[in-house]
Amino acid sequence: MAKQGLGARRAACDLMTAVTAGHQVLSEAMPAVLEPLGPQDRARAQRLATEALRWAGRSDRLIGPYIRQRPPEEVLNILRLAVWEMLGDRAPSHAVVDSAVEITRARPETRRTAGMVNAVLRNILRGDPDWDALAVPPLPKWLRKPLLADYGKGAVEAIEAAHARGAPLDLTAKAGHAEDVARATGGTLLPTGSVRLGAQVQVSALPGFAEGHWWVQDAAAALPARVLDPRSGERILDLCAAPGGKTLQLADAGAVVTALDVSGARLARLRENLARTGLAAEVIEADALTWDGPADFDAVLLDAPCSATGTIRRHPDLPFAKIGADLSALVSLQARLIDRALDLVRPGGRVVFCTCSLLKDEGERQIEAALTRHPGLRVAPVAAPGIGSDWLTPAGAVRLRPDFWPELGGMDGFFIARLEKPGQGAKSAMTP
Repeated sequence: MAKQGLGARRAACDLMTAVTAGHQVLSEAMPAVLEPLGPQDRARAQRLATEALRWAGRSDRLIGPYIRQRPPEEVLNILRLAVWEMLGDRAPSHAVVDSAVEITRARPETRRTAGMVNAVLRNILRGDPDWDALAVPPLPKWLRKPLLADYGKGAVEAIEAAHARGAPLDLTAKAGHAEDVARATGGTLLPTGSVRLGAQVQVSALPGFAEGHWWVQDAAAALPARVLDPRSGERILDLCAAPGGKTLQLADAGAVVTALDVSGARLARLRENLARTGLAAEVIEADALTWDGPADFDAVLLDAPCSATGTIRRHPDLPFAKIGADLSALVSLQARLIDRALDLVRPGGRVVFCTCSLLKDEGERQIEAALTRHPGLRVAPVAAPGIGSDWLTPAGAVRLRPDFWPELGGMDGFFIARLEKPGQGAKSAMTP
């Protein structure tokens, strides 16, 4: 009979190795790894892998003095998970050590290191380390170096501290119902209008889920649609729309929404959210760069593919899965998508460009380049509830960072710019 929790721990180690050695993100690795497990073990394995990766830098500092050379990645992740469970999660140390040794022994490729795993973990325990006094795990060099250049050491350290704290759960309520949703769920109404809950909740069990009164969306991710300021009857294109949080916001405002994305699988989730909330949008699976659609939308919302470095506090696997090598390709794609969005909006219309990235190459500098390519294009003033003046860039765009709102639980990193296309073409007949 398998020891209690062994299956979840084994799966967590496999997930970690898929990330650190296979450079997959957790969401890509989970279906195959977690498929044999029951619901409770799946949830536990995901939590163990997520938190062990979040604190891997701290665990490595404790493991390092007791190993002569870096062990195979599978073995290192067994050690990382065990150290975090014992010291960070305060799990019973004897059960954790026994499970780590058993996982190591069970596989031919790691069996010979079982004694080393046992010795390292017991030596760490004998040292009685103060887990909470250890340094916050730093960002990887490929990301930390450009962030230091863009923001300075103090800001980067604050961002790293925010990543270590993790992320709460935010909800976007249908228009006019945020206070009701906050009361029903026991959440906090944030200055920007989102509702914030604790991180460990079962979403589908919350009041209002089945009725479609709200959807899950980080408070920062909810701001681009608010910056766009959708109006009833406007024809709005949500470019790169899946999984659909912004589509729901636009539709809820009364806009006539076209939601376009290249991923059919992600659009399936968007359709599910539309059905649950009772909102409507035209959903199209197509490549934005080649889609032969109308070129007279009143507005376009472009949440462009990016490095996602602004979401590390909720996705601590990203620094391991991504190595920065594909950044230039992403920046090039974003530029082409901005140009395409401007082609699809009517003269005098507006485009909101956003990325969930901390890198200025995917934000501030991307917009500087767009203004050079498109004479007459301008960054329009931003007006949305809760946006602080210290969030605005000198050019008038919005720069959000994980260390903002520390007293409220932080936010994802985002860049948001509202662009106005030159020209005084006739307004849509439906536009007020």
